[in-house]
Amino acid sequence: MERVYNFSAGPAVLPEEVLKEAAAEMLNYNGSGMSVMEMSHRSKTYQAIIDEAEKDLRDLLNIPANYKVLFAQGGASLQFASVPMNLMRNGVADYIITGQWAKKAYQEAQKYGKVNKIASSEDKIFSYIPDCSDLPITDNADYVYICENNTIYGTKFKTLPNTKGKPLVADVSSCFLSEPADITKYGVMYGGVQKNVGPSGVQILIIREDLIGEKPALACTPTMMNWKIQTDEKSLYNTPPTYGIYICGKVFKWLKKLGGLSAMKEINEKKAAILYNYLDSSKLFRGTVEKKDRSLMNIPFVIGNEPLEEKFIKEATKEGLTSLKGHRTVGGMRASLYNAMPIEGVNKLVAFMKDFESKNSL
Repeated sequence: MERVYNFSAGPAVLPEEVLKEAAAEMLNYNGSGMSVMEMSHRSKTYQAIIDEAEKDLRDLLNIPANYKVLFAQGGASLQFASVPMNLMRNGVADYIITGQWAKKAYQEAQKYGKVNKIASSEDKIFSYIPDCSDLPITDNADYVYICENNTIYGTKFKTLPNTKGKPLVADVSSCFLSEPADITKYGVMYGGVQKNVGPSGVQILIIREDLIGEKPALACTPTMMNWKIQTDEKSLYNTPPTYGIYICGKVFKWLKKLGGLSAMKEINEKKAAILYNYLDSSKLFRGTVEKKDRSLMNIPFVIGNEPLEEKFIKEATKEGLTSLKGHRTVGGMRASLYNAMPIEGVNKLVAFMKDFESKNSL
């Protein structure tokens, strides 16, 4: 069977070039006589892999020297507890709620201190990003938290919140490396890699040094979730997700080869415009997000007729356009256009949608 166009929100499509390289090296990486899957994380060969991955990531994001990079195990949801455990020195934090994942992080953080909801878009089913230019930041808040791109609802912070000097913590799982970012505006940037960067099971954290060493993490913090211990050991306190990190490293090189994150942003804008322009002109399909807050990565859309939506998803799958079903909490459809989704996939999707509309007008 030919490869499909996989619009899954994650685990998601990976660059075909990277998959082919990994396949060629599966049995014998770089003359080692073994797969990276079999390799000791203490070996010189693997140390070179993880060191090069960090260097390439630093190059792509222009990460300053006073920020640590951590490759950790687990999904981003593990950080919902790790963030307050490592940062709640005053026991207070401010959260901006723009979707299910920010909401889950907010609920988890309440186990460790006082958590304030300072802005939310829940009143309109998370279809927009609230105005964050003059927020009621709590005087003794340890940090301000956002989910920068909302995978389920298809919204994106185009302007970061005014945190009034408090460290910004951002979950960037579904927009990581999709465009340039000024790391100095963040205290902590973190995300699971299974959308734009690699296979599931790896988290990447970029943490400003003073937020690690200035004060200790909460006494209840498990060793495996303690950022200082993990960064001091350079992501090698124990066996890390070695193969996943290796794939991430290959994706970093693929991005550099394309021209870096500015080039990637241009490609992503072109892909998203193809689908958004059609949705804005369609009489059958409609987008669900306010235009000013639209994500380049995740594009939800609906027909408003559940049987017809089910028919659309079924027929699209037969055409090799897979994983278009919307999240169970919102229904409808969703196309995730991550970095590795080729423009041909978006064109094929829109062509199919046009044909479907001509045959199924309400």
